[in-house]
Amino acid sequence: MRETHNAPIAPLPHPSVWQRGRDWVDHIARESPARLAMAVFAIIILTLTVLLQIPAATTTGQRAPLIDSLFTATSAVCVTGLVTVDTAVFWSPLGQFFIAIGMMVGGLGVMTLASILATAVSRRIGLTQRFLTAEETHTGLGEVGSLVRAVVVVSLSAHAILFVALIPFFLRQGEALLMACWHAFFMGASIFNNGGFVIMPEGLAPHVGDWSLTIPIMLGTVVGAIGFPVILDMWRNKRRTSRWNLTTKISLVTYGTLWILGFLAIGLLEWGNSFQDLSVSEGVNAALLQSTTARSSGLATVPIESMHESTWFVLDALMFVGGGSASAAGGIKITTLAVLVLAIVAEARGDRDTEAFGKRLPPDVLRLAIAATFLGASLVGFGTLALLQITGLPLGNVLFEVISAFSTCGLSTGITPELPDAGKGVLVFMMFAGRVGTMTLAGALALRNRRRVVRLPEERPVIG
Repeated sequence: MRETHNAPIAPLPHPSVWQRGRDWVDHIARESPARLAMAVFAIIILTLTVLLQIPAATTTGQRAPLIDSLFTATSAVCVTGLVTVDTAVFWSPLGQFFIAIGMMVGGLGVMTLASILATAVSRRIGLTQRFLTAEETHTGLGEVGSLVRAVVVVSLSAHAILFVALIPFFLRQGEALLMACWHAFFMGASIFNNGGFVIMPEGLAPHVGDWSLTIPIMLGTVVGAIGFPVILDMWRNKRRTSRWNLTTKISLVTYGTLWILGFLAIGLLEWGNSFQDLSVSEGVNAALLQSTTARSSGLATVPIESMHESTWFVLDALMFVGGGSASAAGGIKITTLAVLVLAIVAEARGDRDTEAFGKRLPPDVLRLAIAATFLGASLVGFGTLALLQITGLPLGNVLFEVISAFSTCGLSTGITPELPDAGKGVLVFMMFAGRVGTMTLAGALALRNRRRVVRLPEERPVIG
């Protein structure tokens, strides 16, 4: 008989730190992708805060105050544009470069960023992540991968186009080629990502009515704010518009309607006020630009503080609504407003169903729209109350600033740089909550989903 030897069994290798980290992130991505999105955004903000704390990031070579670094980092990553210090004067080219990168990363969006991270970790987008991303972006479950690719392609293409389009403008201002290229790169990132940061020391006010600057701003803002699912659908069906999905049709109609109404309201209210020294062409240009950028980018050629409070109210409404889903814009989103309006019209007509473009909207869509609007309004109310208590400033200024922060717009009445640290902290929270999204925030904080087998009997309470 041949003698056999039992070879000793080698111990299983311990997983590396990298492997354990991948497994942990993959677990979080599957179990709670909304919390992962919030964590990713928070980590990016903290990382940018640390980078802005580098002394070389300021023009003086001294370390920036921590609250200003945190505020600027949050404003950049949340693509808001509110500032506590002058971007062109306080931050050095290195600091401005960090801000531009923060805007570009933030412009990708919360769910898209989380999807990219989950893909990098697990080499594929998990089913749970696909469901949440599909719900947030209103795309089909199988289209999430295409959406992520579309976001990256559209983002890089838009940045390149804006970069090329803006270089001639800065060259005409007498800048050297290298400086013109740098300003074009920064402003292109700010425009497309609806960031709202301005790198020119004199701001945009000297260029009011300059169509060579405002047309790229308006077009770039619209592309960044209309929503990546809409862009993807329009591109796929560019020759057959009848096949556009319901989200695309609702988004385009609602966005266009609000843009026209905003242009008319701003123009009429400000024609004898902040527009009185402008020519007809300059006034029309300023009103068109303001109606466009009030949706999220926050760029303005006419100082907001010089406008009537009635105009502030119009801008409040435009900012609160914001842009499209899965876009660089904030707010409660135009599809949310459209669903609410359609439900009101259906109720006024006595219709049983809420319909749009030959389609019937399911009841859960209306519930989500109501929840998003109520949660957004509650956050704005909380932020306004807190800032009023901290500062004692007039309600109009405080409400405008809070809505601008929540909607990640960046328009300002000029009070943000003068706020105490506690007031700046309130706006930091509002920017983070507004960029992450009310529905994502609610999903991240939810401990579990309730599924009830037994349903209670129905009874209608008196309404109105």
